Amino acid sequence: MELYEAWKPLLREGTATFSQEFYVKFYQAFIDGGRWQQYLKGVGTTLMATAMALTIGIVLGVIVAMIRTAHDQQRPGHHNPILALLNTVCKIYVTVIRGTPMMVQLLIMGFVIFSSSRNYTLIGALTLGINSGAYVSEIIRGGLMALDPGQAEAGRSLGLNYIDTMRFIVIPQAFKAILPSLGNEFIILLKDTSLITVIGGKELVYAAQAIYGRTYEQMYPLLGIAVIYLVLVIIFSWLLSILERRLRQSDRR
Repeated sequence: MELYEAWKPLLREGTATFSQEFYVKFYQAFIDGGRWQQYLKGVGTTLMATAMALTIGIVLGVIVAMIRTAHDQQRPGHHNPILALLNTVCKIYVTVIRGTPMMVQLLIMGFVIFSSSRNYTLIGALTLGINSGAYVSEIIRGGLMALDPGQAEAGRSLGLNYIDTMRFIVIPQAFKAILPSLGNEFIILLKDTSLITVIGGKELVYAAQAIYGRTYEQMYPLLGIAVIYLVLVIIFSWLLSILERRLRQSDRR
């Protein structure tokens, strides 16, 4: 604190050395006024938004993938009109979501559809989840379609219905194949939470903006949140590698 107060005038006068300038700007960005707490709150909001969006994306992705796979794997000569309608709705959903920018989707959800709401973080998480669901559905559908159709037929021969066959036989096998792709999608989702700030969500980027709005020094807050995102991605990748390794070990047994 004493060094900060002593060296701060030197920075204004332009006579500070590199180490003095670094210390003063670092102190301003992360320590002065307990600003590290703003970053910590931003991390909490980012992780919460990621968890919510992840849950929504997985649920939507599984539902859409199962509907589209069931439609595509119908026996020749069999046509279920309800399944055809649901498949059309799912195809429109995937096409629209994948064909429009995430930023535009956030702006529409925040300022048009939920214009009366002020819970911007929740709106952002919902939008991210809906967006992620379209990509997750295609990843899961690709994994399901790649499996031998005999697996599903074997389940039905045992008396299982379609949902139980998918839940107990098909999806567990497909999950191992699509896990790396799902992991990449989840990492992208974590980083995409930074876009919530465009509608007022108070996550990491919002914290950095609030701090450099007071200090008029952008480099240190932005570098700080970049490092935080990098650490979060590394941790997530590490956990994913552990899960993949355990799945491979279970296959050998």
